[in-house]
Amino acid sequence: MKVAIVHDWLVAPGGAEKVLEQMIECFPDADLFSLVDFLEDRRPLHGKPVTTSFIQRLPLARRRYRAYLPLMPLAVEQFDLAGYDLIITSSYAVAKGVLVGPDQTHVSYVHSPMRYAWDLQHQYLREAGLTRGPRSWLVRVLLHYLRGWDSHSANSVDRLIANSQFVARRMMKTYRREAAVIPPPVDVHEFELCTHKEDFYLTASRMVPYKRIDLIVETFSATPHRKLIVIGDGPEMAAIRAKAGPNVIILGYQPIGVLRDYLQRARAFIFAAEEDFGIVALEAQACGTPVIAFGKGGALETVVPLGEAHPTGVYFGRQTVVSMLDAIDRFERQHEQITPAACRANAERFSAAVFRRAFMAEVTRTIAAVGARGESPAERIDTEFATEPVGWQAEPASQRSWGR
Repeated sequence: MKVAIVHDWLVAPGGAEKVLEQMIECFPDADLFSLVDFLEDRRPLHGKPVTTSFIQRLPLARRRYRAYLPLMPLAVEQFDLAGYDLIITSSYAVAKGVLVGPDQTHVSYVHSPMRYAWDLQHQYLREAGLTRGPRSWLVRVLLHYLRGWDSHSANSVDRLIANSQFVARRMMKTYRREAAVIPPPVDVHEFELCTHKEDFYLTASRMVPYKRIDLIVETFSATPHRKLIVIGDGPEMAAIRAKAGPNVIILGYQPIGVLRDYLQRARAFIFAAEEDFGIVALEAQACGTPVIAFGKGGALETVVPLGEAHPTGVYFGRQTVVSMLDAIDRFERQHEQITPAACRANAERFSAAVFRRAFMAEVTRTIAAVGARGESPAERIDTEFATEPVGWQAEPASQRSWGR
């Protein structure tokens, strides 16, 4: 088979790039396509070259590539993929909108539909200061156009895969399509188990509004007998520093080795965002560290709460200081019920090897279904991946529930 993998943009390493890395592991001979490629750390790409779009050559594309969002649907449609049997798209914006033919198989791993164009539009406009005026209406018109294009482009995908049941539900709302659920890979081998915990709490994130680092800092500043370490940087840094009490230490951006060290030693990791999935919460658990998480979104699928077998953390129900303090109090009263071994075992269910087996199985099934038009290309794929057992099955979200 000739395989193409299409990724939205390659700018900085993150969760989507970890998924891309494992896709390349599954299909090492695939050709790569991306709207822009300014990625400095080439390890996720295994040294492979990348075909980029015309946006790569536009002025200020390296720093302001997001400003070209209105051109991205057009740009992704210019990739000529006619010579490929299998097209895999890694999409959180426009990648799934590539043009494919009737004899090609298209599998799209959707990290999320464009949140800022769908259910989070009004939050995005508020945070960007675009609630009124001519610019606001211009952006609203653009987002309206993007919603139509995004929904229509899903029709050309043979199989949609969501990274969580939360995202699968969002995809059903936006695309009216069932999606298989395959959680993204967690590199559990990068994060070693540590059973010795110190008396501090930790949070780590890019400092943007929806991550709610401000809420975490405000909560701990109200309880000066607890120590909080904050790792990360971003546009909210100044506002967050202004809220920090003397018991809150803000370290800013730190390399992965420093983050790993703090994750291993922390008493618990605090996770306050409503995330589509949230890999960092599982990286903490891979270190044997419990998680105190906002009980909404992807955290409901990655943290096992007190009261269930082999718990790994605690939920708080509202993004408020009172609710978070209540969760921290419950954790401190019952933390003996949460063991580092249970946290590690839960994280291992999301390992890269589990992801590869489930992903290959889903791709193979899709090719077999589409390949009813003559010789099935599925015969040319090593079906070893499809027959090996995995920790869960990639079924449509409406047909199964997540068991722990």
